[in-house]
Amino acid sequence: MPSEPKAVVGSEPKATVPAESEASGGRDVVGAVLKACTLLGHFSADRPTWMLNDLTVASGMNKTTVFRLMATLVQAGWVDRTEEGAYRVAMPVFEIGSAALAKLDIRSAAKPFMTELATAFGNTAYLMVPAEQGAVCIDLLEGRNSLVVAGINVGSVMPYHAAAGPTVMLAHSDALRDKWIARGLSAITDRTITDVGVLVEHLDEIREVGYSVSNSDYLPGVAAVAAPVLGRDGSVVASISVGGRAEEFEGDALAAKIEKVCDAGARITRIVQALPRG
Repeated sequence: MPSEPKAVVGSEPKATVPAESEASGGRDVVGAVLKACTLLGHFSADRPTWMLNDLTVASGMNKTTVFRLMATLVQAGWVDRTEEGAYRVAMPVFEIGSAALAKLDIRSAAKPFMTELATAFGNTAYLMVPAEQGAVCIDLLEGRNSLVVAGINVGSVMPYHAAAGPTVMLAHSDALRDKWIARGLSAITDRTITDVGVLVEHLDEIREVGYSVSNSDYLPGVAAVAAPVLGRDGSVVASISVGGRAEEFEGDALAAKIEKVCDAGARITRIVQALPRG
């Protein structure tokens, strides 16, 4: 029987990067361009058009600044004005997006969101995909905290009934659920769910709320939060998660991680669903 994976806590924190290098980019960053990109970032499939006043409120910028930046984007051909005076993104934005999507896969699509999660919380971000034998970790990004999870690496195959990333995929796939439960549920730790009825109830709850939270059911002292990534047909194609010390996944800290992981899962889902077929 394989030995139980262990969580190893390092003795020294990792070196930090100066804030200027991480955030501002120094004098190389053009503020007006950055603000214009921020304004474009408010346009989405859920909100394809914006009136000036609404965009001003949403961006938190000065109204005159928003007006001038949007007028510049209109002049450049990146934004159009509707008959009602609303702004909407123009065809060049879609052409650039299509070119980017043509070379994109799920790993590269998820990487910016993994970086954002690891930076925001200092925990390790994981990307997993479903496979016949279990959930496969295809990418991970360590945060600044000193927890090293020795049992989870790129290529690791994990049981579906333990840990947040695997269980959130199991919860969103009836086919996976039927096959996996039929195999029997082995205990990885003393907190692993091994009762079929309890697991089914747990998976139903995960599916209803849209995310999974685990605590010491795969690695003692390690907790995680995961959200699903769904394909065009609603099938689960991956999960994105963050994991770390269990004490860092409580109260307000846990709520913040749930919100941000769910947002990442939803945004990656939109990207994946826009990828070209084939």
